[in-house]
Amino acid sequence: MRTVEFKNPEWIIGKVVVQMDAWYKYRERMEEIIQRHPLVFPFYRRGSVSFDDLGFRRKGNVLTDPWGCKWAFSLDGLQGQVIEHPLSDWRAWKRYKLPDPEEGIPQEAAPTVPWKTVEEDVERAREAGGLVEISMGHGFFFQRLYYLRGFGNLLRDFVLKQPQIYELVEALEGFYMELARRAAELKPDIVSFGDDLGTQTGMPISPKAFREFIYPSYKRIFGYLKGRGVHVYLHTDGRVVEVLDQLVETGVSVLNVQDRVNGLDNLKRLLKGRVCIDLDIDRQRLLPFGTPGEVREHVKRAILELGSKRGGLMFTAGVYSDAKLENVEALASAFEEFAQLHLRLPE
Repeated sequence: MRTVEFKNPEWIIGKVVVQMDAWYKYRERMEEIIQRHPLVFPFYRRGSVSFDDLGFRRKGNVLTDPWGCKWAFSLDGLQGQVIEHPLSDWRAWKRYKLPDPEEGIPQEAAPTVPWKTVEEDVERAREAGGLVEISMGHGFFFQRLYYLRGFGNLLRDFVLKQPQIYELVEALEGFYMELARRAAELKPDIVSFGDDLGTQTGMPISPKAFREFIYPSYKRIFGYLKGRGVHVYLHTDGRVVEVLDQLVETGVSVLNVQDRVNGLDNLKRLLKGRVCIDLDIDRQRLLPFGTPGEVREHVKRAILELGSKRGGLMFTAGVYSDAKLENVEALASAFEEFAQLHLRLPE
């Protein structure tokens, strides 16, 4: 919270999240690294990971989520892809029903988390004196629109501006506003959202289209939570430089954005001091193909460019099966080595 609120944190948080495909590949060797760096891997303890019973061995399977989207899976341990979109034809819109927000928080290609479970998790975190966080899941708005409509259809919708797209956006906003109200009643510290907005090279939609179709809903949902003293965390993959200003304007407290595709110079220019940056470490080149020395220097440079005594910087690194174990070790060591480097920087 001191990092998020720019209240002079004692150290920079660096956390590593091991994806299930990496667990399947490395297993015990990954656990050995975790045991050497427990603070960097906050979500794991020895024996806590079951490799066969987590529901991620789904290669070749097909499932339908609570929204009516049909998903197929090509690899174990990784997310699938929507292959059938319930609103691919607008004629289905009149009879379509969104999930019931009273049932819980729908997840991406996974079952809905009941409110009872959410409430129990909140109470458990509060009793332990930890950060109280509620997750709204990944793919919550822009992605959900194309899960429902299909990617090509949605892009055409933004150009043709048929009335149904406005109705769908309004309905989706209303759904998430209901979830936000329920979440706010539990008085968490932070509510997190995930919505990948970028590609490798830029936005698939223009900043103008984002401003018209996505931004207003973000602003109202996030603003509702902020107005009740709840911080908002937004994860978004891809190059989103064109809309970073707009994302800050929505009222987010924390932006989890990728380093290489956006560029540290752009993040420094557009975000530093305005919002807490949760920097997503490059998992496409650095961790699979870089050297341990490059990993160490990248973490150091990111702190020197984006860090401050006041706070506003932390790190998240997703480790997938193509990452080299020596780079995972180097990353954990760098997070530990430079955890207080910001204390030498200006305010």
